[in-house]
Formats: sequence, C-alpha cells, structure tokens
Amino acid sequence: MSDPTPHHVGVTVSDLDRAVDFYTETFGLTVAAEFAVGGEAFADAVDVDDASADFAHLVADGGGSETIVELVAYEPEGEPTPDSELDRPGAIHLGLSVDDVEEFYLTLEDDVRTLSEPRTTESGTTILFVVDPDGNLIEVLDA
Repeated sequence: MSDPTPHHVGVTVSDLDRAVDFYTETFGLTVAAEFAVGGEAFADAVDVDDASADFAHLVADGGGSETIVELVAYEPEGEPTPDSELDRPGAIHLGLSVDDVEEFYLTLEDDVRTLSEPRTTESGTTILFVVDPDGNLIEVLDA
C-alpha cells in the first residue's frame, strides 16, 4: 500500500458560479480546472441516486505548497446542512493562511459575513472565520 498524500479539500455548494466568484474574489484563489462528472459509477461512488456534479478546482498557492479547493455542485441537490457550528462532531472547515489576518479582514467586502473580528488566541495565532454564501466556514489564520 502506498502512503496517502494530500490532494484536495472538497466544499459542496449550491451555485458553482457564485461560489467560484466568492472564493476567487475573497481569497484570490485561481481556477485551475472546471469539469462535470456523471454516470452510474459516479452515482454509486457518492451514494446518490442519479447523481451528477459540476466541479471547479481552485488553487491556493503559497508558502511552497499547493492546495486544491474543490468546489462541487450536485444534481440532484440535497438538503442544506444546518448552520455550521464548529463545536458539533462532524463539523468541518477549510483553513487558509494569510500574511496578516487583520489586514485581510479590513479588505473584505461589506457583504462578506464573518463570525467575529480577528482574534488572537492564547496560542498566539490570530484567526478569523469567514462564511461562504452556502454557510461553509473558512478559517483565516496567520501564515
């Protein structure tokens, strides 16, 4: 068996174009690929009857490493998950680092929702949680 290596972080969205705009405009990610997948094998693999999906692979390239953020919009669309609360078992979030969280916060558009202003934790790390248009959480932290 080969050792696993990171490939991507997947984020399910309801409107792929809106999500691509949000992630590219808010975080400066770049679109690396866009594609669609369907068919019986895909539906079986994701355990959703008659599933198909549109995908966008976005790249966050910094600090010598590359992370792919995979945005995916499914058909048929499932029910939205309840509001994200980080203390719930099974809760997930995407983490992106920036050089200066405070400066990043000040550049956010007025319509971008956050959980709070940037906060420096007792570990010394400054963090900020941003909410995407579908309620997915993105932690922004010092590089």
